[in-house]
Amino acid sequence: MEIKKPAVAGTLESSDCMVTLEPGDGKIDFSLDSVVIRQFGNKIREVTFETLKRLHIDNVKIAVVDKGALDCTIKARIEAAAFRSVGQLDNLPWGGEIR
Repeated sequence: MEIKKPAVAGTLESSDCMVTLEPGDGKIDFSLDSVVIRQFGNKIREVTFETLKRLHIDNVKIAVVDKGALDCTIKARIEAAAFRSVGQLDNLPWGGEIR
C-alpha cells in the first residue's frame, strides 16, 4: 500500500494513541512519543513495524503519540490512518489484510 496523503487516527486521551502517516522518502521514518516509553517503547515499535509490514507499507513517515494504548489499539489506529490516507473508507478488508 502506498501512502498518498497525510492522515491521522486516534486521540490523545488516556489509553489511546494518535497515529499520523505521511508519504515517505523511500523508507520507514518512525517517531514515538509515549508516556510509557521506558517500559514499552520497544514493544510499541515492534507492533508498529509488524502492522506496517502486514499492510505492505515500506515508504512512510509515521509518528505515534502514545498515552498508554494497548497493542490492539495501536494496530487499529495505524490501519485506520493507512486506509484514510489512500481514501479507502468503504469495503475495508476486515479479516483479510487486517488481522
